[in-house]
Amino acid sequence: MLDSRVKFRHLQTFVEVARQKSVQKAADLLHVSQPAVTKTIRELEEALGVAVLERDGRGIRITRYGEVFLRHAGAALSALRQGLDSVSQERFGEAPPIRIGALPTVSTHIMPRAMELFLKEDTWSRIKVVTGENAVLLEQLRVGDLDLVVGRLAAADKMSGFSFEYLYSEQVVFVVRSGHPLLEAGRSLFSDLGRYTVLMPTRASIIRPFVESFLIANGVANLLSQIETVSDSFGRAFVRSSDAIWIISAGVVASDIDDGLLKALPIDTSETKGPVGLTMRTDAIPSLPLSILTQTIRQAAEEISKRL
Repeated sequence: MLDSRVKFRHLQTFVEVARQKSVQKAADLLHVSQPAVTKTIRELEEALGVAVLERDGRGIRITRYGEVFLRHAGAALSALRQGLDSVSQERFGEAPPIRIGALPTVSTHIMPRAMELFLKEDTWSRIKVVTGENAVLLEQLRVGDLDLVVGRLAAADKMSGFSFEYLYSEQVVFVVRSGHPLLEAGRSLFSDLGRYTVLMPTRASIIRPFVESFLIANGVANLLSQIETVSDSFGRAFVRSSDAIWIISAGVVASDIDDGLLKALPIDTSETKGPVGLTMRTDAIPSLPLSILTQTIRQAAEEISKRL
């Protein structure tokens, strides 16, 4: 349990003494007296209930307890400084842009509402939203070109070095234009799929394995006429002007279905459901604006998941 007597000055003083291996040098750098440093260390030790420093001849050394506490104290000071810097940068417009990678389903379904909420916070931050295949976005996240990826949970072997926060679950749907022949009652949907062009997620897409397994389980071994795409604008335009069938995440076409522009075929695709959430590097410390944006993404996801 955190002792409320441990203050910032205790951490700062202890870290500086440990770094300098000298109370006097630490006092000089902190611009305080040597007795003041000694008193602060004693207060810290009293709050912790253990000694963190001990005499070693004419000098001092860190105890085993002190070594353990030093790692956490240093990390706490670093995080606090980064927080202060990020606030200062935001005030003076010097902060780098927040770089978000979003799968097509999120770009269409979640991010517009999240951005609406974020802009109300008046952080004046610059935002960069990019979309693409999951593998590409995760690689950009890994090398530091992105700060956050919002989308489906990747396979376990792709998540090394990343953390995932669950937001909601989403499934794949089969959509067609209004008036499509397959919407007529009594038709055998799976046996008729091969008669039409099918828009499929690309092989690098995170939902592709779910789609392939689902089709095979329902007796569809191959589709002679198919187009692979992750472009929601192309898919939307092509399906509305043809008899093509679009296999896509529900979030991408939710508004189109609500508006009556597209129709979902009556196929139970619940087994294609998968988790959607936030993926970040485990070693990343989010800036203040990114933390705020993350909160608005959570809120937007909560609002929208209630309608799914």
